Amino acid sequence: MSGTEELGHLEMVGTLVSQLTKGVSPDELKKAGLGEYYTDHGISVYPQNAAGVPFTAAYIGVKGDPVTDLYEDLAAEQKARSTYEYLIDLSDDPDVTNVLKFLRQREIVHFQRFGEALRTVQEKLAQKKFYMNNTVNNMMNNSCGIINLNNRNHDNNDGECGCDR
Repeated sequence: MSGTEELGHLEMVGTLVSQLTKGVSPDELKKAGLGEYYTDHGISVYPQNAAGVPFTAAYIGVKGDPVTDLYEDLAAEQKARSTYEYLIDLSDDPDVTNVLKFLRQREIVHFQRFGEALRTVQEKLAQKKFYMNNTVNNMMNNSCGIINLNNRNHDNNDGECGCDR
């Protein structure tokens, strides 16, 4: 999952939490076990996991290898899906549950799309490689490796380079 997508999920869940805590008094938050959270963040959304560990870019694993990164994306989508399912289990508000179900379904679709992308990348990587001669590059480079920007033949008549190398 890309960092932008991850932040988008945080924004949607943050909006939901913000709507649920709108108008809630500090005493109500304390009774709900959110007194420490309120002390640090008020009713603002501060991205953290259920144990209170803040969100960090370290949660977004990128290696630069397309297959590895797509597997990371697939795993992230499944983790997000299961998190939404756990939140649905905890919710008794139909409006909240509907939003969570929508978000869970998005994770399922994202997982399917990343799976399709992985298959496409694996097919491309398995194809035979073809290498072509770059004639423009050959015209600009002579036998000694000096670049000839005027596209003139750098070699003299005997086929040897005329430079002092």
